[in-house]
Amino acid sequence: MDILNHRLVDCHAVHLTCSKNTRLLKDPDTIVLHYTAGRNALSSALYLCRPDVGASAHLVIARDGELIQLVPFNVEAWHAGRSYYRGRAEFNHFSIGIELDNLGKLQRKGERFFAECGVEVMPSEVYADYANDKLTYWHKYTDAQVETLRQVCRLLISAYPIYHILHHSDITSRKLDPGPALPEITLESLLLGRSE
Repeated sequence: MDILNHRLVDCHAVHLTCSKNTRLLKDPDTIVLHYTAGRNALSSALYLCRPDVGASAHLVIARDGELIQLVPFNVEAWHAGRSYYRGRAEFNHFSIGIELDNLGKLQRKGERFFAECGVEVMPSEVYADYANDKLTYWHKYTDAQVETLRQVCRLLISAYPIYHILHHSDITSRKLDPGPALPEITLESLLLGRSE
């Protein structure tokens, strides 16, 4: 996998066109991680490419690890919305947005689990999180997704001056994604992993 002209190459990435995004993104320094909360990666990617939708992302990572690129890495995507972190605001202007195909927070009904979109999630795909004296349920990420995410982040770190990997929930209190089911992925761990 490599980057050529701000697009992924030498991999089986699907490339879509998100023509609504035209503002240049110079030297992105942050990666922001999200979940799609959609039914599957392709439907989420196609939705984000629609001209009438006020959101987009650079990449969507499917549950099998497949990559879908919507926006080149040198073009601003609309993934962060109103955002603020450590004295900086408007993260769309300097970040790369990566969406992971994941249903997000789940509701438990008896012994069954459901996403907000109505999809039922099998118990084997449920991550239980106990924080602040409260039990919540989340859709698990797959090993293939997490490995692809790590590879992509390492590649982006080598190509751009990235110094932050943040969750969407880090930059706005309006969002929960990508949630506690995603293993911690830090700049430091990726840099150490690259030298192994």
